[in-house]
Amino acid sequence: LPGLHIFAITLALEVSVGKTNTVMALNNSNVLLPCVFTTCIGFQDLVFSWYFNTTELIYQGKIKNKATEPTPIWHNPRVEFVGSTTKKDNNISIVLNGVEFSDAGKYTCHVKNPKERNAQHNATIFLTVVHKMVETDNTVTLIIVGVVGGLIGLLILFMLIKRVVLFIIKKTQDGKKECLVSSSGNDNTENGLAGSKAEQKAPPKA
Repeated sequence: LPGLHIFAITLALEVSVGKTNTVMALNNSNVLLPCVFTTCIGFQDLVFSWYFNTTELIYQGKIKNKATEPTPIWHNPRVEFVGSTTKKDNNISIVLNGVEFSDAGKYTCHVKNPKERNAQHNATIFLTVVHKMVETDNTVTLIIVGVVGGLIGLLILFMLIKRVVLFIIKKTQDGKKECLVSSSGNDNTENGLAGSKAEQKAPPKA
């Protein structure tokens, strides 16, 4: 049925940039752009690429198998590979050296695995470059309770706690997925599976 999640056991390539997809860097510093991939049936001659603003290739590497480290095919001189695939995580992270304001934008980590019928998947990070770092104040919740007062403040606090609990439950469930990969309409998959491109809409009811 349209709108339902597609479950795939054989094609289970997944690419992740971690819990948040935004990174803030100080002008003229070096910044880590994290990326890992997972695959249930392993990989052979896997190719991974990093793109800036969708089209500009800044790093490309190839990994023969799990027992070998990645070898670079091409890279921008300012980009340094810092990952490893022989350890526990299939880490294909890079470091961008000497960050400038013009480097702000979208960075895409793309993986193609011939062993999974050339399955492809990607994940995106948004980089912001700033003049100076500003510390965030963690007392916002307490201020809300103090200023708004009474029931509304407690309600906001309850909603925040509920959101954290739901997030923890979701993460626990995600960890139990193993090789069952849920592929919905709004992810970054580009392997041509049904339901993996544009969102499917249910037909109008008569």
